[in-house]
Amino acid sequence: MLANLYQEDTSGNTESDAGDLLVGMVNHRGSSHNHMRTASTAKFISRKQSPRNIALYIFLLFAFSIFIFVFNAGNIVEDHPAPVISIQSHPQTKFLQTADDELWDAPSRHGLRPCIKPTSRYKAAHGSDRYLTVKSNGGLNQMRTGISDMVAVAYIMNATLVIPQLDRRSFWQDSSIFSDIFDELHFITTLQGDVRIVRELPKELELVPRARKHFTSWSSMGYYKEMMQLWNDHQVIHVAKSDSRLANNDLPLDIQRLRCRALYHALHFSPPIESLGKKLVDRLRMRSGKYIALHLRYEKDMLAFTGCTSGLTDAESEELRIMRENTKHWKVKDINSTEQRIGGFCPLTPKEVGIFLQAIGYPPSTLIYVASGEIYGGDARLSELMSFFPNLVFKEKLATKEELNAFAKHASQSAALDYIVSLESDVFVPSYSGNMARAVEGHRRFLGHRKTITPDRKGLVRLFDELESGQLRKTSSFSDLVQQMHKNRQGAPRKRKGPSPGIKGKARFRTEESFYENPYPECICSSKAV
Repeated sequence: MLANLYQEDTSGNTESDAGDLLVGMVNHRGSSHNHMRTASTAKFISRKQSPRNIALYIFLLFAFSIFIFVFNAGNIVEDHPAPVISIQSHPQTKFLQTADDELWDAPSRHGLRPCIKPTSRYKAAHGSDRYLTVKSNGGLNQMRTGISDMVAVAYIMNATLVIPQLDRRSFWQDSSIFSDIFDELHFITTLQGDVRIVRELPKELELVPRARKHFTSWSSMGYYKEMMQLWNDHQVIHVAKSDSRLANNDLPLDIQRLRCRALYHALHFSPPIESLGKKLVDRLRMRSGKYIALHLRYEKDMLAFTGCTSGLTDAESEELRIMRENTKHWKVKDINSTEQRIGGFCPLTPKEVGIFLQAIGYPPSTLIYVASGEIYGGDARLSELMSFFPNLVFKEKLATKEELNAFAKHASQSAALDYIVSLESDVFVPSYSGNMARAVEGHRRFLGHRKTITPDRKGLVRLFDELESGQLRKTSSFSDLVQQMHKNRQGAPRKRKGPSPGIKGKARFRTEESFYENPYPECICSSKAV
């Protein structure tokens, strides 16, 4: 291409064209005086020119030639600009551009879109004098999905839902009420065609006896139809726990879509949280344009709960064991850390995350927003990730102290900020498949299958150990293995996974993919679908 452009530019015969132009003008000058030479040839020949006149004539002719050449050369430059070599047209640059696109581009959604409208068979709520009070349990996202389940349960049981109470006794010790975290009015009005929702019980019902119930986990619609017999003796039913109260599968389409309407359309964060969350996203975009949101689940409570102590000191391992022993609602106390890690049940360490992202192909300059609480081991352990990717950002660096003061000592409100930044990221990477990771992944699928890279922790542990032992070297072959392992783990459309084979009874529900992790196909459908 470049050779052809150069050839076109030099084959225009610019010098020849200028020369021809000059000769033509000289010939024209000669022809205009032709009759003079004919009429007075003898006089011209016989008259001898002085050396001074000859010199002046040659000088003027030379000056005129220079003028003509410059004039035409200027036109040539204007008509035929020099070839511009585009960096993007270089084959190597095209390869790098393609590689960059593959790192950041979302997978194809194959014409899929959100679809949460009720079917023609759906019957709107008519209000009820029977009330369902709920105590949500767990962290932010455990409460969010639990509240969405309770909306569906209230619809099934033909009950009025009272705004749920939030968990104040969990590990996070957050005293926030519903309206601190969520837009209460938006929640009520958005669902008014589905379920009647009120802020509190009527005064006359505050002291009446209530049916206190622990609904069974992963229950079917039939189960809640049976529970309606409680209305025979009670006007108020109190639900002690809200998480995972509905089955992931085999529910009517309209119930599944109601869960999606509740979670994705009705349960918005409060205006202060939404406002600051959007500011954080804008500030990240101004820094780099694109960013990864890394949910680095390497906090003390998670390591204690899972029993994962790889790479920790004996003192740290003992501290985590004591915490696990002293937490009453954690049922499993004796955990083999090595078996946990080999089985892929441990969160990736900061160092492992760094090796993983480097092997996927992200350059050291990549901007990474770290969505997490306090990293166990502090800066010393975080430095293991920063040695690979120094451009790490926390919300504490993006927001001012004044902006964060309103959320101080409110872990769930702070987690909501991380949720917003993670949801809007170009790429979301969770180091562990906890409640937030599943909720964000499902929400990103719902919004158009935004890129989410889910590490294959079990497969990666094997590669990391081979790398550590010297069986593998950190070369292109290692990167090829990691990339091939995650080729189909980047958030592309797929139907929700069912239970693991061979597992029966209630245990099978624990092995299913969560409805809120992947609401396809009920809440995501093709453009042609009704």
